[in-house]
Amino acid sequence: MVSSEGLIAPLPPPQAAARQYGVTKPISTAGPTEADIQRTLELEKFLVDAGLYESKEDADKREEVLHRIGQIVKDWVKQLTRLRGYTDQMVEDANALIFTFGSYRLGVHGPGADIDTLCVGPSYVNREEDFFFILHNILAEMEEVTELQPVPDAHVPVMKFKFDGISIDLLYASISLLVVPEDLDISDVSLLYDVDEPTVRSLNGCRVADQILKLVPNIEHFCTTLRCLKFWAKRRGVYSNVTGFLGGVNWALLVARVCQLYPNAVPSMLVSRFFRVYTQWRWPNPVMLCAIEEDELGFSVWDPRKNPRDRTHHMPIITPAYPCMNSSYNVSQSTLRVMVEQFRYGNKICEEVELNKARWCGLFEPYLFFESYKNYLQVDIVAADVDDLRAWKGWVESRLRQLTLMIERDTLGMLQCHPYPHEYVDMNKQCAHGAFFMGLQRKQGEKTQGQQFDIRGTVDEFRHSINMYLFWKPGMEIYVSHVRRRQLPPYVFPDGCKRPRPSRIMAQQQADKLPYDDGEVSVTGSGERHLKRKKDLDGVDVNQVMPLEKRQSLSPQPRDSVSPVIISDKASSASPEQSDKGFSMEVVESNKRTLSGETEPEYASNSSTITNVTSKGSCDDAGFGSVAVSSEGNTRSVEGSSVGSNNPGYLQGDVCEADSESLSDNGCGNGNLRQDGSQEALEPNAAFGMLLNSNEGVNSEQKAVIRLSLTSTA
Repeated sequence: MVSSEGLIAPLPPPQAAARQYGVTKPISTAGPTEADIQRTLELEKFLVDAGLYESKEDADKREEVLHRIGQIVKDWVKQLTRLRGYTDQMVEDANALIFTFGSYRLGVHGPGADIDTLCVGPSYVNREEDFFFILHNILAEMEEVTELQPVPDAHVPVMKFKFDGISIDLLYASISLLVVPEDLDISDVSLLYDVDEPTVRSLNGCRVADQILKLVPNIEHFCTTLRCLKFWAKRRGVYSNVTGFLGGVNWALLVARVCQLYPNAVPSMLVSRFFRVYTQWRWPNPVMLCAIEEDELGFSVWDPRKNPRDRTHHMPIITPAYPCMNSSYNVSQSTLRVMVEQFRYGNKICEEVELNKARWCGLFEPYLFFESYKNYLQVDIVAADVDDLRAWKGWVESRLRQLTLMIERDTLGMLQCHPYPHEYVDMNKQCAHGAFFMGLQRKQGEKTQGQQFDIRGTVDEFRHSINMYLFWKPGMEIYVSHVRRRQLPPYVFPDGCKRPRPSRIMAQQQADKLPYDDGEVSVTGSGERHLKRKKDLDGVDVNQVMPLEKRQSLSPQPRDSVSPVIISDKASSASPEQSDKGFSMEVVESNKRTLSGETEPEYASNSSTITNVTSKGSCDDAGFGSVAVSSEGNTRSVEGSSVGSNNPGYLQGDVCEADSESLSDNGCGNGNLRQDGSQEALEPNAAFGMLLNSNEGVNSEQKAVIRLSLTSTA
């Protein structure tokens, strides 16, 4: 057990327990060596020193807050029962219960973390009016409650607020009982009888958390490993379900599966095996803690044999409670690529730790996102005040994943995106402001010339979807612009100023360390930006598409975010020390509307957009490969779909077993996946006995039209 007061050395667990955890036999039942136990002590000390454990006083305060919320919802249900004319006995028996799930339920929450809670109420208390209106008003009148934000239209409807300074995410589920008993078993499948799907999703948070704890061999080792890997994921920029990466439950399921495969391992071993396993994992083979079970209640479960939509999932991580679902459906081709590269980075560091060539702190080095790409999309959002910005930001952030999917769709996967799950704020702006960034690069390994990406329509489609926000208020605006690395605003850097450009030798050393060196994407050899108006450039219309509705904005113009942008690749003789080679840029001021509300004629717009990205010359130097993509005839939906997937078949037909030797000795050094079938999958997929093609279910007639413009620059 680890606490902020001290460390206790873990005892070696009993060897080779009789019970089998998971759908396959373990890879290894070996226990820890003395070196493993010592590394575990060092890892736990690092986690304590990093401040990942809360104090006893903070823990007691959380318990008190949960008790008070529990009393509030009981009083709320009794009040509704009385108002609806039920008998005095019914009023006395009326009840509601508070359950927890997520990191708090799993015991891996840290200081300042929110508490995921579920209120379970009787059948006559509904979500739409009683929860989001009456209970909302009760909470709004309480002094302890601040930042109250209902989100009724979310995939899992939620009410967010702070209670006495502690963040709470409160869900509601109305079950088919007139009286909710105090000893209600949340894992009972009968609770799902006669309820709608949002209620099932609300209940499943608690049900999944309970199942995870039942399916791991050692809860204490599981919690320490999960706490470690969540911290790692946040440091490396891959912790965000809404952005298309993985959230808390996804990381918990991945860690739990590794615990099943190594039932007697201690946390230092489990962290190392985690990266070793998922570096070699052949996605989209699913990660499952138990077999997927059907039930007579008839809810849809994850099954690509029956559900075509399930075949489009890139990184299936299946929940263990009925109805079993893919918890990581948000993952796209681009975000999967980013995570696999980060797994390789983690695997490399862990190998060095085991050889005593590195320390644990090296694993948690922050990812240098703003030094990893040459080109970025900047999404600025502004609102009239902080409260409006909070609601506006939640909506925009929930849609950013769609922009990634749209770009993948419209460029056939040739333009790769890396959305960064962190919000930045320019404190110099007088209005409420936030900014998100996305790295851009041409798909690596593709040898194409004269390629141009025209994503004006893509960005306009994204902006159109953002403007459909039902609770839009004056002042809520969004601006999408292209920025090059050297144009990044100072507020994205930790100390408020840009890092000095390293020397050529230092830059090469840094590139060797980074999993994503965007070496093939280089930007202008000229240190100067040319600003000029242009109505027509090489036959490309650069005029900004007018917005659906002209709205005034209340904030100043973002720095270095003039758009549209034309990027073209030209031969350059400049040396690497002098400039980034290969590209020249022309910036056209088509968005002359300032955020202070002033608008020049002809160019009024509430959004900056990208025009195109062009490339000529050597594809080794060119940043962006191919030419304008027109999605004519493409009727596929954006969510959960993508074109041009290079994934292998989804589920392997024959059950394969992986042993510890193959994991230790095969391919762990470079982490490269072999897609030719010569390397066995780590997950046997015992629940399925078929082979699915990743393109199955895609209509061959629904192909985007591509216009190729080949230019010789020899």
